[in-house]
Amino acid sequence: MDNLLAGPPPTHLPDLPEAREALESGAKAADVAARFPAHPAAWAALAEEYFAKGHAVTSYAFARTGYHRGLDQLRRNGWKGHGPIPWEHEPNRGFLRCLYALSRAAQAIGEKDEAERCLQFLKDSTETGYDALTKG
Repeated sequence: MDNLLAGPPPTHLPDLPEAREALESGAKAADVAARFPAHPAAWAALAEEYFAKGHAVTSYAFARTGYHRGLDQLRRNGWKGHGPIPWEHEPNRGFLRCLYALSRAAQAIGEKDEAERCLQFLKDSTETGYDALTKG
């Protein structure tokens, strides 16, 4: 008998080895995003890169793109709008990094409600990822 109080099962996004390996080998994030537009980690890398350069609006746009691409993948993999998205599962990290990047960029451009909503979504999805991204 299933435990009905346990909540939804964790969602695990599929690995995209070619895209992941391209980023790991040092390929430009823009090139990886152009070749693999469904790969949230490429969009997260772009958002992080542009935020570090002081371009919060551009960072926001890249993070939002990766966020929406990630939501599409989450839904295709059984996510129903809530439940754990474990940081420990490496392919989930691109989406979770986009979520954090979106929160950070939203805060920088004065979108306080959006920033708080994204940060809460991150925390609700993964305490480990929340800690790694906000305290790391």
